[in-house]
Formats: sequence, C-alpha cells, structure tokens
Amino acid sequence: MNPPPTTGELTSEAPPWRAAGLRYYAYNFYLRERFGQRVQKVSLDAGFTCPNVDGTVATGGCVFCDNRSFSPSRRQPRSTITEQLDEGMRRIKLRYRADSFLAYFQPATNTYAPVSRLRPLFEESLAHPKVVGLAIGTRPDCVEPGVLDMLSQLAEKSYLSVEYGMQTIHDRSLDWMNRGHHYDAFLDAMERSRGRGFEICAHVMLGLPGETHEDMLATAHELARLKLDAVKIHNLYAVKNTPLADQVAAGTVRLIEQDEYVRTVVDFLELLPPECIVERVSGEAPPDYFVGPSWCLNKPAVRLAIQSELEHRDSWQGKRYQDSTGHSI
Repeated sequence: MNPPPTTGELTSEAPPWRAAGLRYYAYNFYLRERFGQRVQKVSLDAGFTCPNVDGTVATGGCVFCDNRSFSPSRRQPRSTITEQLDEGMRRIKLRYRADSFLAYFQPATNTYAPVSRLRPLFEESLAHPKVVGLAIGTRPDCVEPGVLDMLSQLAEKSYLSVEYGMQTIHDRSLDWMNRGHHYDAFLDAMERSRGRGFEICAHVMLGLPGETHEDMLATAHELARLKLDAVKIHNLYAVKNTPLADQVAAGTVRLIEQDEYVRTVVDFLELLPPECIVERVSGEAPPDYFVGPSWCLNKPAVRLAIQSELEHRDSWQGKRYQDSTGHSI
C-alpha cells in the first residue's frame, strides 16, 4: 500500500483513494471499489481496421502503430470472442488472482463497423459468465450516432468504458502521427458521448516530437477542463517495422528519457481532477517488437519512480487542480 500524502490533514472531502493511502486514483483501486473484488481486462481482437489504414482518411496508420505490439489478442490466432475470452482468462489466472473480467476490445478501432456487426460481438462478450463489463477502444472520428445509441443501450445493462484515442490537443502532433483527424474531432465526440451512461476514457501520449513540457501540460489542463471519467497516460515508444522506428534510427526523433517522463507524469497528475481515474501511467511492448526507449520495458520500476517522485514532492493527483469554484483538494 502506498503511503498517504502527509501535508495537512485529510478532510471529509478527500477522495477515498487518498484515504486509502494512494497518491493517484489508480484503476485497480477503482475497479475493486466498484465490483468488490479484483477485476482484470481480457484483450479481444474483433478483426477491425482503422480509417487511417484503409484509406478512408489516410493510409499507413499512425506512425507508431503495430497493433500486435500492444494487443496480446492480435498476437494470437484469431478465434471467436468466447474462445478468446476463455483463453485470455486462463492466461491471466496464471498471473493474477482474479475471477471477474472486463472484455476489452483493444486492437484497431472497435466502433469502425455497422451496428449490425458490432452489437453481436459486444453482446457475445457480455454473455460470458465471468465478464462483468466492457471496455472498447476507438477513435473520436468513428462514433456515429447509431453506434453511440447502441453503446448507451449496452451501458444500461453493464459497466462500459469507451476509450478514445486523444493522444494530444496539438494538431501539429496529430498531423505528425498521421492520425487523420484534428483535436476538434475529439471535442465533438466528447460532446456527443456525455450523459450516455458509459465512462469516457482518454488516451494521452507524452514525449511526442516537438512538444515542450508546457505543451504536454496544456493537454493536462484541457483534460482537467473537460472533466472526463478516466485517462490513460503513456510515453511515446517505438516498435519495429513502423515509420517511428525508422525516424528513431535516423536520429530525427528523440524518445523521452525516464527522468524527464517521470517528472512530466507527476506534473500531469497534479493538474488532473481528483475524481479522474488513472488507468495507466506508462506503456511498453513485448521485447521482440521493441525498439526503445529501453527503460519503459520495466513497468514496475517506472511506477516506482513515479511514486517516489510523488513522495519526494509530498504530492498527489489534483494537488494543483482547481475546479470552477477555485476549490482544490
């Protein structure tokens, strides 16, 4: 258990995660509080692609992306959703003491299809007796009104988190990564997703080429303004056979160092609302796909470094956040 912040006394308004001794609102804590037990995600591959791969908005995909590198389900022979769930649960049980799971539609864009194709896949996963909810990864430019209506209907029956690839608020960075949309697409998706009963999670990437420390914290300020339910934070890393790997090899892109990343993450956390769930604080890929930076292969060490920096500052998530009334925790 992480030691609690020591500056000042915790008030009755302090969030439960602080009272439990945490320095940020960790996803495992949230899931245990919500479901009363440990819950783990099982990655599922429904066979989707992305609009910046198939030529709808671009070709080639994001410069950093090889879905196999971050989605275990895409490294396995594709099978039915139920078969993937059973196999994923079997593997996870070897590592974690968990008997309840979230069906996580992870690789590619998992709302990039007609409702007639999406609904049976999502409902098949929810029918599994050990599945307590869904997590769906997608892009902000791929949630048509009918898809959002369907997601709302699923959220009436089960826990649902929709993970949007925000990455950054800076359009020049989105152009560099060949994203195929600008930040206004994310704002539009957020406006249309609010109040529909599902959690909204934003993926954020730190260490993008050309982004200063102030640029990255501008993204944190914007997340705080939007008051989304959750965020995933990770560093830019390179995997083999991607344009980014070529840029790193040519020396045109520098990957962020661990000390710089840790300081930035802590600065980022300090600006977030205390009720924003932090699903991730770093990223990595399997060694056989990996190019760099080498430090992020040791996720426990990265988490420990972030924790140590928070302790060194005697800080916590939301310490520098102020809501619309000027109140902070």
